[in-house]
Amino acid sequence: MFNKSTFLKGAGAAATALCPGGGSSIGSGTGGPSSGTIGSLGEKQRFRKMSMLLKPVKLLTKRRCYLCIKIAVLIVVFGLYFMLLLRESMSALTGSSSSSSGSSSPFASSASSMPSFAALSSRGGMVKKAALPAAKLDVMQDKQRHGRGGKHGNSAVGAEARLARPAKQHHQFPPLLHQQQSPADGSNHSTLNPVYEYSDEMNAAAETDFNERRMMLWNVCAEHRIIGKYPPNAWEFFISPGHGIAWCNIFKAASSTWMYYFNILGGYSVQYLQRTKASPIDLARKRFPRPTANELNDYISNTISFLIVREPFERLLSAYRNKLEGCRNKYYKLLGEQIVKKFRKIHPLKGVKTPHGPTFREFLEFLVSHYRSGGRFDEHWSPVYSFCTPCSINFTLIAKMETFQRDSEYIIRQAGLETLLLNKMPRYKARWITNRSASDTRNLIPRYFAQIDEKLLTDVLEIYQLDFELFGYNSTKYYSYVQSPDYG
Repeated sequence: MFNKSTFLKGAGAAATALCPGGGSSIGSGTGGPSSGTIGSLGEKQRFRKMSMLLKPVKLLTKRRCYLCIKIAVLIVVFGLYFMLLLRESMSALTGSSSSSSGSSSPFASSASSMPSFAALSSRGGMVKKAALPAAKLDVMQDKQRHGRGGKHGNSAVGAEARLARPAKQHHQFPPLLHQQQSPADGSNHSTLNPVYEYSDEMNAAAETDFNERRMMLWNVCAEHRIIGKYPPNAWEFFISPGHGIAWCNIFKAASSTWMYYFNILGGYSVQYLQRTKASPIDLARKRFPRPTANELNDYISNTISFLIVREPFERLLSAYRNKLEGCRNKYYKLLGEQIVKKFRKIHPLKGVKTPHGPTFREFLEFLVSHYRSGGRFDEHWSPVYSFCTPCSINFTLIAKMETFQRDSEYIIRQAGLETLLLNKMPRYKARWITNRSASDTRNLIPRYFAQIDEKLLTDVLEIYQLDFELFGYNSTKYYSYVQSPDYG
C-alpha cells in the first residue's frame, strides 16, 4: 500500500543529501539562528577583547600625561626659585661693589682696614687730638683748664684720672676709621631702608659726627673725673673676633636690630631667624659667649668696637611702657606689684578705675629710692655710663638712634660686612624697630612727664644727667613738661 507521508519524508531526506546547502535555507525558515546574528556576536566579542587590551594602554597614557604635567610644574617652580636666588646674588654683589677693592674679607680682622696713625695725623687737629693716648689727653685738658682759670685748673685732675684707670687700659684710643670711597657711578645705595641713599656726603657726615661724639664723650669723662672709675662690664659685650667687631648691647636702644645682625654673623640663616620662636639673645649667646674681662681687654684693641645710645628719658619711657605699664609683661609683673604696694600713696576715689600696674610717677619714685639705696639697676633702665662704661673703654664708634640707619651702615661698611649684613633684615621690621617705636615714644614724652613734679624730675636727673652730657642730649627741656612742685 502506498503511503504518501512516508514518500514525502524520503524525498526530503534525499534532497537534503543531494543539496546540503539547501538545508540551511530551509532551516532558516523554521526559526534557527542566522549567519548575520552569529557574525555580530563575534564582532562584539572581538571589540570587548580589544577594549580589554587597550584599557591598560589608556591608563598608561594618562599616567604619563600626569607625570609630564608634574615635571613641567616642578621645572617652572625651580626656575622661579633659581631666578630669585640669582636676583638676590646680584643685589648682594651690587651692595658689595661699593666697598674699595682693597678692603678685607668679611671674615678677616678689620685691623688691616684701619689707617696708619701717620695718615690720620695729616687730616687735621681734631683727628690728631682724638688719636692721642688718654693720659696725654688728660694733661692737655688740664692745661686748658688752668689757662682758662677754671675751678679744676690744677694738674691733680689729670693725675687722679690716670690713677683711677684700670691697670690694663694702657692702649691708645682706637684710630678713627678712614672714609671709604664710593664707586664713580654713584651706585652706592643703602639697603637698610628703601628710601635712604648712602652716598659720599652721608659717609662724610657720619664720620664727622663720630669724631665729634668721641671728643665730647672724653671731654665730659675728664671733666667729671670718671675716666676708668667704672670697671668694664664685659658681661654685656658681643665680640666676633673673626669679623673684627665688638658691640656693647644697650637694651631699648636698637638692641633687637643688632641682635639680629649678630645672629646672622653667628651662622643662623635668615629663614631660620624668621620662623624660630627662640629668644634672639639666647641664640646669640650660643654663638657669642659672654667674654671675661681679660678677653674683652685683649679683643677690644683689635676690633671695631661700638655702642648705640638713645636719648636717656626716651629710653627710660620705652622701658617702662614695655616692661611695667599695665603689668602686661609676665616677667616684670611681680616687680610691678611690689612698686604699687610700696609707692602708691593716694588711692582713687569711688568709681574711678584703679591703674593696673605702677604709674610712670610710681616707677620713677622706685628708681630714685633704688638708686639711693645702692641697688643694682635692671639692664633695661641702667644708666649707660655704668652699664657699658664708655669712660673706661675706648669705643671706636658711638652710634645714635636718631641717625641709626646711617650709623649702622657706616659700621657695617667699615667692618667689611656688606655681603653678610646689608639687605638681610626684612624692611618692614627695620622700619618698625628704628622709626615707628622711637617716634611713638618721643611723641608721648610730654604726656608722661606731666605726671611728675620738678622735685621728682631733679631726683631722676641725678641718675641720668651724666648720660645726657656724655652723648650730647638736652635735659633742661623736661622742666617745661612737669607740674609744679606741689603736684599730687
